[in-house]
Formats: sequence, structure tokens, C-alpha cells
Amino acid sequence: MTTRWGITIPLEGVPLPDQRAVVEQMPDLGYTDVWSAEAAGTDAFTPLALASVWAPALRLGTAIVPAYTRGPATLAMSAATMAAAAPGRFALGIGTSSNVIVERWNSIPFDEPYKKVRDTVRFLRTALTGRKVTADYDTFSVRGFTLGAVPEQAPPLLVAALRPGMLRLAGREGDGAVVNWLSAEDVRTVAPYVRGAGEDKEIVARIFVAPDTDPDTARGIGRRAVAAYLNVPVYRAFHEWLGREELNPMWSKWDEGDRKGALAAIPDSVVDELIVHGPAEYCRERVRAYADNGVTTPVLAPIGQASADPAALVRALAPGD
Repeated sequence: MTTRWGITIPLEGVPLPDQRAVVEQMPDLGYTDVWSAEAAGTDAFTPLALASVWAPALRLGTAIVPAYTRGPATLAMSAATMAAAAPGRFALGIGTSSNVIVERWNSIPFDEPYKKVRDTVRFLRTALTGRKVTADYDTFSVRGFTLGAVPEQAPPLLVAALRPGMLRLAGREGDGAVVNWLSAEDVRTVAPYVRGAGEDKEIVARIFVAPDTDPDTARGIGRRAVAAYLNVPVYRAFHEWLGREELNPMWSKWDEGDRKGALAAIPDSVVDELIVHGPAEYCRERVRAYADNGVTTPVLAPIGQASADPAALVRALAPGD
């Protein structure tokens, strides 16, 4: 059983300054970690900076920061600042993100994603020690950068990974992997690729949860999320690799431009595999199944839960005894 239990911050639908009281309670409820994400809401670092003050016992992590959307030196400075603010309690998760976020939203070419992440990890390994970096990587060059505020303890570097190449990179050159959009059973498929480089490699899993939600509502929320994410090329390729043939009808309808048809073609069974829903105790059991199958740090990501009472949601999802 895992000794770690995380949740995604900021919580949905609650102004960031109003989340202090909830975050302060998390350690007493059994949470060990808070992890941020970065897509179209808050940036990845600001919620963690606040949490580092609100609840100094919590470990902090990014899941994830895109490797493309900050220059290498800027990313090193951001990571070093968080590591200094929370010594020994910060982990940097980086990854490719997706063509939607990188190209459509940030107008940056989504070129050579594997090499981009690999090069970024290699650069950060050196830069975060305070050594001067002058190097030509395959995807960028750095001339004479020296980090001016070196953290006492460099943060672990975790790589967001889906398929074998990136999973192996996460284990070989990173300190572990951040995984996303997979079932508890899928963990058995992905974990060996990471831990081929060492059994001590961390695996952080973002797990979408809708506790205490009736099945029809939860499946409706989940079906929309599946359609939004698993038609993005990187996630589609991941689930094709996993052999999730039940999604073929959805992908066919989506390719034809039939969005309603694609939504209707998603089977309940797939939603139930990828979105943890039901009574809170059942949700906790399903999260523990991820840990039993090889996840080191489960990170709950409430979905469709713009809650008027975020404290109740956090209590419902707490690990318990």
C-alpha cells in the first residue's frame, strides 16, 4: 500500500486565495502531496508556492510543466526558486504536453517531442547544480548560462510519459515518471518500462475522480473528458498502444467530424476504467489499486466537481485509515 496520497491543486471552481483553509487541513487528513497542472488555467508554480506556505508539511510537484513553453534557463530558474522555497519537498515534472497546448495555444512548433524532453532533462541536471552550461543539444543551444540562485537540494526530475520510449527515458535519465489517463490495470503495462532502470524509480499517477456522484452523471462527465483528451494525437496513440480497441468507434466518428457520434460511441466500460467514480470509500479502494499495481504517488484529480464546499470534497477523498 502506498504511503503517499496526493491531490491536484488548485481545486476546480474555487478562487485561488479562498483555498488556503482547505490546503492547511490536508496534512491532518492524511494527504502527503499536492501537485499542480498547467494547461489553460493557473500556471504550475504559483499554486505550489502558496501551498508551500499554507501547509509546510506537504510535498509539492508539477504534473506537468511543458518542456516547450518556457526557455531552458527560465524553467531552471522557476524550478530552483520552488526548490529553495520548499527545501526537499519539491519535485519537477516536465513533459511534452500536447500539440494543442504547444502549437495551437502557444504558437510553438511541436517538433521532436522525445528529444525536446530528453534535452531539457539533461540541461536541468547540469543547470540546477550551478555549473555553467554551454552546450548544443539536438533541440536547443545554451551559451554560458549559470543559475544565480542554486537550491540547497536539487529537485527530482520526473518525466511525463505514455509509451515505451518516453517511459524508458523517464527511468533512464529522470528520477521517475508522471503518468496520466490510464486505468489501475494499465499500470501493470507501463511500470516495467520505467523500473527497468531501477526499482526505486517513482511513478506519479494523476487519477481522475468523481466521488459520491451518481453513475449517469459521472459517466456523462467522464465521457466528455474522454472525448476531449483521447482524441488528442498523443493520448490516442497511447491508448492504441494499450490495445483499447473499444475506442475505435469513437476515433472513427471523430475523424469523420461527427462529434456527437463520437461522444455517444464511448462505452461505459471505458469511462469506468479511466474515471474513478462512486461512493467515496469505493473511490479510495480504486485509488489504492493503482498503488498496488505499481504507482508510488497517486494524485487525485477531481473532475466535474466545481464544489461549493471544497473542504467536503477533500475530506471525502482523504485516504482514511
